[in-house]
Amino acid sequence: MAGIQARIESALERTLPGSDIVPARLHAAMRYAVLGAGKRVRPLLVYAAGEVPLAERTEEALTRLDNLACAVECIHAYSLVHDDLPCMDDDVLRRGKPSVHVEYGEAIALLVGDSLQSIAFQSLADDRSTLDANTRMAMVRILAMAAGSRGMAGGQAIDLASVGEKLSLPELEFMHIHKTGALIRACVTMGARTSGGLLESELACLDNYAHCIGLAFQVVDDVLDAESTTATLGKTVGKDADDNKPTYVNIMGLSRAKAFADELRAQAHQNIARFGKRARRLEELADFIVLRKF
Repeated sequence: MAGIQARIESALERTLPGSDIVPARLHAAMRYAVLGAGKRVRPLLVYAAGEVPLAERTEEALTRLDNLACAVECIHAYSLVHDDLPCMDDDVLRRGKPSVHVEYGEAIALLVGDSLQSIAFQSLADDRSTLDANTRMAMVRILAMAAGSRGMAGGQAIDLASVGEKLSLPELEFMHIHKTGALIRACVTMGARTSGGLLESELACLDNYAHCIGLAFQVVDDVLDAESTTATLGKTVGKDADDNKPTYVNIMGLSRAKAFADELRAQAHQNIARFGKRARRLEELADFIVLRKF
């Protein structure tokens, strides 16, 4: 994982404009938002899913995944920048440092998010690997759907509308299938489709895996928000409760939420068992998502 994280960091360094390029302040803020922090779970899922159709990992296969990994991380980083804005969650801390709008101002933070979203799709369009044009276009469509009103942005809209409301468990799940789960599912789908060779039934298993870990990611986030510390998480803890937001913890209780995350992890493993050693990285990432403490 550390090797792939280093590869992602280098790819992101190359993708983002230098802070010496005009407009320098905007580019510096973009780099501040993306580089040097974060778990890189979503790019790691792209690479891990990309291994499933292959007998062995090759440099050519990794190169085909580099731009996809950069694109999803830029989309994720943009969502965090906008999520922290005063008009959204109004959070002053992200990844252990001041949020972008605190460091650079709200106007620049808004432009950072806009620019990161556009550079994600530029990254896909500029791909010069052996990925064919039709596959690149499919990746653009998958990522656009996951990021838009029927995916991540739509989930955020539902989240904002749910403040102070009492949601049922299915309603909460529907929200997070979009807000958190859509981009995670896109990562797995995009990675798995880069090399071809998988049956539709196998792709369906990978999608089910991604559905499980997408929900598990949010459940664990809610658990950590309830019982961790700001220093450990690198963001403000207890804020969801303070803002009267519906979470898995306040709907299910802490112990049941933890058990639910374990159930989702087991289901994720079951869905990829058929792939054997080729899915080892996906298994490990499911474990990391559920067992993480940050």
